[in-house]
Amino acid sequence: MTTSTSTSSVNHQFPFDFYPHPTQDSDFLKQLEFFPGLKEILTIRQVHALEHATVWVLSELANSETVAASNESIGGMSTPQGFYLYGAIDPSQLNQAVETALQRITSGEWNLAVHPRCGTNLSVAMTLTAGFALGINMLLPPKPIEQLLGFGIAATVATQLAPELGSLAQKYLTTAIPFNLRVIDISITQDLWGRPAHFVQISWLN
Repeated sequence: MTTSTSTSSVNHQFPFDFYPHPTQDSDFLKQLEFFPGLKEILTIRQVHALEHATVWVLSELANSETVAASNESIGGMSTPQGFYLYGAIDPSQLNQAVETALQRITSGEWNLAVHPRCGTNLSVAMTLTAGFALGINMLLPPKPIEQLLGFGIAATVATQLAPELGSLAQKYLTTAIPFNLRVIDISITQDLWGRPAHFVQISWLN
């Protein structure tokens, strides 16, 4: 899940210490095809990466302050069937962005899979805060002021660590380069909660 940023370029220096292989997920699926839900897990990781890449490209396509401001409100949600995008999006620009994003990310711009405003970062921040707060709670005296100060320290430390750890979580856990995805259709629709959205439908290629 992603919320876009108005940044007009991607930090292409984000370090990848491995090289994704075009058949890595296909091979993995063949070896463990008996594992229930594995294909859905692999698919949603690739869809998540394509969602991020599309938001990056939409931000790069913003050529006016009005469009840039609109792009700041773009959010996304990935499913095994494709991904939803929310916000003021030009349909023709979206078509271009999706195709461009898929071509670029599978051609070596793997950094497009990682987005600084992904919901993964928030999840990591919340987990760190809870963990640090529990640890400090056990170490400090059970007095309100000390506990409150301890929680503040925990939240501050978690906030500092979350962006880097969130990026690592995206890189290794929640996204994968979409080598196996093909775009089927892009439509204006509603999500499961009735919210208006654009939906990018995909299919899996072995």
